[in-house]
Amino acid sequence: MKRTLLLITGLTLISSGAAFANEGCSVPKAEWQPEQVLRQKLEAEGWKINRIKIDAGCYEVYGFDGKGQRAETYFDPKSFEVVKEG
Repeated sequence: MKRTLLLITGLTLISSGAAFANEGCSVPKAEWQPEQVLRQKLEAEGWKINRIKIDAGCYEVYGFDGKGQRAETYFDPKSFEVVKEG
């Protein structure tokens, strides 16, 4: 029973990640705001940023949020709205 539950949980997590990877952010590159603007916005909110990279057409930020919590967060590159938190 435990193995079945673990398998179902694992498959659910994998499929939700795969769904995000297929969707991601679909903003044309010409409409993106610069990475530096996102960095400044987040730092003003108290974030400590270790790294920003592009993944699935989104800005993916690694670091610590304004509450000091470890964060791996995807942001829409045009609006900077949170797309996914991990």
